[in-house]
Amino acid sequence: MNRYAKDFPILNQEVNGNPLVYLDSSATSQKPFQVIEAVERYYQEYNSNVHRGVHTLGTKATDGYEGAREKVRRFINAKSVKEIIYTRGTTSALNLIASSYARTNLKEGDEIVLSPSEHHSNLIPWQQVARVTGAVLKYFPLEPDGTLDLKKAEETITDRTKLVAIAHVSNVLGTIFPIKELAQMVHQHGGVLVVDGAQSVPHMKVDVQELDCDFLTLSGHKMMGPTGIGALYGKESLLEAMEPIEFGGEMIDHVDLFESTWKELPWKFEGGTPNIAGAIGLGAAIDYLESVGMDHVDAHDRQLARYALEEMKKVEGLTVYGPVSDRTGLVTFNIDDVHPHDVATVLDAEGIAVRAGHHCCQPLMRWLNVSATARASFYLYNDESDIDRLVKGLQKTKEYFSNVFG
Repeated sequence: MNRYAKDFPILNQEVNGNPLVYLDSSATSQKPFQVIEAVERYYQEYNSNVHRGVHTLGTKATDGYEGAREKVRRFINAKSVKEIIYTRGTTSALNLIASSYARTNLKEGDEIVLSPSEHHSNLIPWQQVARVTGAVLKYFPLEPDGTLDLKKAEETITDRTKLVAIAHVSNVLGTIFPIKELAQMVHQHGGVLVVDGAQSVPHMKVDVQELDCDFLTLSGHKMMGPTGIGALYGKESLLEAMEPIEFGGEMIDHVDLFESTWKELPWKFEGGTPNIAGAIGLGAAIDYLESVGMDHVDAHDRQLARYALEEMKKVEGLTVYGPVSDRTGLVTFNIDDVHPHDVATVLDAEGIAVRAGHHCCQPLMRWLNVSATARASFYLYNDESDIDRLVKGLQKTKEYFSNVFG
């Protein structure tokens, strides 16, 4: 067990009589003691609503909630906390952009450009925008290894392209897409760039000012924080011009019988009682990641991916998808003649947790010409011994099905 694993209490258990090897962090990450305790302290010591009261508990809760917002701002290097909107996660953040910005600013014949590798959360909202506004969906062509050729990308973006939405990192292929270069192309044509940062922000240093993206989304549960909390980053000028999509308490300035006005950023987008404990837990997760250092997290995850790619070559009949280099800490694969659900079931019997299915990327599965895949994804609490267990489990899976159906 590596030096960080001890901070994650869930890892200290057996599953089906074997020590747990958790290789499903791309779906959701495990939480360190520091995050769990921060959430417990809120509920045990200063549980109260935020912004609404002047009593001591309310003040402490507000300080924790808004302090976490500042941590998010610093973590991704936004210019101002006005540019950080709390959401339930990446899905709700992308839907906010689609409903508030895109439906208002796009019209018939405008182009929305995506990649075929997008998670459904960064595909379906744009399908709905296109349906309502008459905008047209277009797709970047991917190279055979799942990477993006910038020359072909430049040919895809035109003066009619008003919005490009793309994941920073593919949750299936591990591909790291060239966001900074795409931002330059999009802005030359007067469009905006929306970045799904669900798989990048937890694993590498992300600087929204350096990337020059217009919007970026993140999910707390993928970066060692609680579920049900995330954030939308948006350039202040864009957010100022957007209208809220949820109305009620907390987001209002003045209410009359026939009209109302909204609070300033970021609160005009945060109607109702927010996920206060989640925000505080997200702040604690950022503290933890910063104590380790994102450069270290990035290097660790990439090294595990390289090691896994090399070791998994030992498994006969195994196909790996995505680039062979410059990829983040996940490996998606199939074994000849064995359904990925069967692979995951055998591995689970060995105490190894991987993901199997279409990974909310059905168009990408069709692009790969498969119905589903298995995926092992790594994080700070994994090490090479976990990969060794995975490879041994895959070899056992292959042998089992060869004996049964061979």
